[in-house]
Amino acid sequence: MPDHLLEVIARFTRAVRESPAVDSRSGVSARFAIAAAETVAAAALRRTALLGEVDAVARVGDTEAVTATLRGKVEFEADGEGREIEILDHLLRRAVADTWRGLLGGVDLAGFVKLGEQGPGVSAGDAVAAADLLSQVGRVQGLAQVLTHLGFEEVPRPAQVAAAVEFVLEGLHLTRRLAKDVLDDGSVVYGGRED
Repeated sequence: MPDHLLEVIARFTRAVRESPAVDSRSGVSARFAIAAAETVAAAALRRTALLGEVDAVARVGDTEAVTATLRGKVEFEADGEGREIEILDHLLRRAVADTWRGLLGGVDLAGFVKLGEQGPGVSAGDAVAAADLLSQVGRVQGLAQVLTHLGFEEVPRPAQVAAAVEFVLEGLHLTRRLAKDVLDDGSVVYGGRED
């Protein structure tokens, strides 16, 4: 589990606790964050096993399993009932964007934007192995700086690099610098500018 995803989970947990849509009397337990981390790790293991990979490293796309899994661990106010998943998804996206800004806000990501804008875009997500993601990216300006800011070791494993690349692309989408299309097979394509 990369540190940047643990930070996303911590921010997400805090946002859920502070949300006016959540019943403050019942609160959000410490187990919520632990269960979220376990869910993300399990999603990474599942993806790795299904794709026949050896190295399981969680990616930002693996966090999507959290909202459906943890919905039952949160009690909502009456006005939030029926919108639980929508509320949790929004808070998770906000946690990802805030973490991304905090860790990569000053990094020159023009190479990633250019990569997403050229050609058919970059496929990532559940159906895309780390090697396939990296083969689409190749050498991209700013990757070394991203890896340093995310705290990866000097020679990161391919799965760690794939986790960093997917985090960059998702952050560029959430900050409206790249579009994102979700496909039926569980993959996503980042490309073009958001309008």
